[in-house]
Amino acid sequence: MMKKNILKGVLFVGIGASIYGMLATFVKLAYEDGYTTSEVTTSQFILGLVGLLILNIIQTITSKQKLSSPTSKEVRTLLLAGTSLGCTSLFYYIAVQYINVSIAIVLLMQSVWFSVVVESFLTKKLPNARKVVSVIIVLAGTILATNLINTEIELDFKGVFWGLMAAASYTLTMFTSNTLATHLPVFRKSFIMLCGGSIVIFAFLFFAQIGPLHFDGLRSFYLNFTENTEHIHSFNYSILWKYGLILSLFGTIIPPILFNVGFPNAGLGLGSIVSSLELPVSVTMAFVLLGEKVIMIQWLGIALILFAIVLMNLPKKEEKVVEFS
Repeated sequence: MMKKNILKGVLFVGIGASIYGMLATFVKLAYEDGYTTSEVTTSQFILGLVGLLILNIIQTITSKQKLSSPTSKEVRTLLLAGTSLGCTSLFYYIAVQYINVSIAIVLLMQSVWFSVVVESFLTKKLPNARKVVSVIIVLAGTILATNLINTEIELDFKGVFWGLMAAASYTLTMFTSNTLATHLPVFRKSFIMLCGGSIVIFAFLFFAQIGPLHFDGLRSFYLNFTENTEHIHSFNYSILWKYGLILSLFGTIIPPILFNVGFPNAGLGLGSIVSSLELPVSVTMAFVLLGEKVIMIQWLGIALILFAIVLMNLPKKEEKVVEFS
């Protein structure tokens, strides 16, 4: 039974990670069809909210026992934590405007060592030797995976910046998801956090697209940040049925459900290893569907990052930790 549950957990986490890894490719395709970042993120979150609301209603009706309800304090905390969810999607999608999907996903995976740093500050303990080595391997793999050793390559600084910002937000999302209101049903917790993320997304929609279209003052203020006015136009609702459904399913509905079912069965360590499938799946999708060039040295870098994730999550012997104040 135990082996069956572990296998079930690995399968669910693996499928969830693979689905999430496909997301950026569809975002890139939406951009090629002329849709803006605001339209892509808004469609994903609107339909994601509708989908999770329906699942919440179904779960409430069909549940044989009373489900836990959040307190007003927990609602406020989850809404605030959910803003990191919105920022992750927003920053990641902005990044793929400037750089290849294969490079953007590598930057997002910097959350592997970002989380080590955050954990050290929260626990006030220095990371053990294995984690330090893993971080070094991740950084070395990143240099290869982004092909930085090739002097001819030109990485757009804006894309790199937003990719790293997405990694920082993703790190915060992982920590808050695993520590806040863990007693709540998955759908309820996910819906509240998604509401918090939607606040960020809707604010960006107003500031970057709808607001400047209708308010000259806001348009003048917005032009202080960019000279690009191509995306200042009315919301294109066709995004909802053309890409919105697949973006919401692949980004905000299916993977979180599969992760929440899979991780308890697979365990955090094994689950983290399996979830790293997101990286090769994303790069492969970009290679096959978008025709992005991925050379051998980049695959080697990706392999190093995957190896570091496995190394970091292998069962370990008891080690002495060094505390700092």
